[in-house]
Amino acid sequence: MNLESRKTLGIVITDGVGFRNFVLSTFLDEAAAGFKKVIIFSGLPFTTFPELDAAKFTIVALPVFTETKKNWLWRKLKEVAHLQKHKSNPGIADNYEMNKARSWSPHGFLVRTVYAVSSVFHSEKNILGYEKLQEQSFAGDATVAQYGKILKEHKPDILFFTHQRPPFIATLVFWAKKLQIPTASFIFSWDNLASKGRMASTFDYFLVWSDLMKSELLRFYPYTNPQAVSIVGTPQFEPYVLSQFDIPKTEFYETFGLNPDEKILCYSCADATIGSNDPLVIATLAEGIRSGAIDSCQLLVRTSPAEDERRFAETKTKYPEIKWNHPKWELTREGHPEPWSQRVPTREDLSMLKAILKFCDLNVNMLSTMSLDFMLFEKPVVNTAFGNGANGLYNDQRFLQYEHYDNVVKSGAVKIAKNAEELYTAVNAYLRNPNLDLENRRKLIDMQVGKPLDETTQACVQALKNTL
Repeated sequence: MNLESRKTLGIVITDGVGFRNFVLSTFLDEAAAGFKKVIIFSGLPFTTFPELDAAKFTIVALPVFTETKKNWLWRKLKEVAHLQKHKSNPGIADNYEMNKARSWSPHGFLVRTVYAVSSVFHSEKNILGYEKLQEQSFAGDATVAQYGKILKEHKPDILFFTHQRPPFIATLVFWAKKLQIPTASFIFSWDNLASKGRMASTFDYFLVWSDLMKSELLRFYPYTNPQAVSIVGTPQFEPYVLSQFDIPKTEFYETFGLNPDEKILCYSCADATIGSNDPLVIATLAEGIRSGAIDSCQLLVRTSPAEDERRFAETKTKYPEIKWNHPKWELTREGHPEPWSQRVPTREDLSMLKAILKFCDLNVNMLSTMSLDFMLFEKPVVNTAFGNGANGLYNDQRFLQYEHYDNVVKSGAVKIAKNAEELYTAVNAYLRNPNLDLENRRKLIDMQVGKPLDETTQACVQALKNTL
């Protein structure tokens, strides 16, 4: 097939985060300029998308795939074998332990069997063998057959996945292989390779954030061709350099009833699954401000888009002076087997997030990606880790050992607070001198984000064109 005819890009938007990264960024504009046709294969409803030029774009809503027991078994063997192989890595070891069966139910027995088999057979060849058996298990599935019809009808020249981990995308890779359509995947987040499980499939090409992420990819997936990995940065942060996401400072202050003469401390929450210490840390900050242990400032809390604010009801009642930002992510449909995947951010929320990053003076969070968001605006960051497994709190100190966050700790870009006293000391240090550790923050951003924000989507499209 000559280069002139290979100009149809298929892009798989699996969830709300993929929507944020590749629909709310300038990626689609760049893709429309770089390809003759763009087919969006969507795990979200058709109505989620903005109006697009029908001459350039086609949106295909994918039917919802439900995994069978056989599909699950081979997928689980593949994933757990990957964890077995790499469990000397602290993040992967943690994931390995968390996935173990806790009961002797029929499902628990299957999980135990998977762990037993993979404890012996977990070489890279074994893992790829499980993947092949997983693909064979898709034969005869009606939904998977529909995926095949869809790909045959639209015939993309390359199929690009915006996230490498959702299990259902293995069915699309299965068909892409059969139809000899090359595949590429974006590595969705900075922690995915060194702390999460196996990718959903083996892809032909990869788009990664940085040199660091490329080295991780080659280490955890040794059969990957280094020439097939492109460093593109991440469109996740692109709205921060786009003027259409700007909010005037006065509007930001008025929205939350903030005092323009006082500094603003923003606490950004994790979701309830790992952020059960959030209410304690928020209360600790509020008490510190009330008592004067923290220099005069006001507290703004941004909750996780993965949940509503119900778990903070008691905190709101006790500390009415706290200002709250609840992300505006909309649920696009009910009854989906993975409801979180169906929540999408609004442009309004991205604009408000950008304003928070721009106008707040300091961030506190529990070891999250929000550290990078704030550092992109050269704001200081304090990371809390109050729980240690012995003090009765959720053990968030274990995340300090995760490879991606160990890099942060060693960089000196943040201060770590394991109790109230350390938190107050760190917050005051940054309130008094916002430039403290600034050079370390800049170096960390350079290490983690491999392209300037305003070049990321062009780099993504160019990398995809280079595969053809």
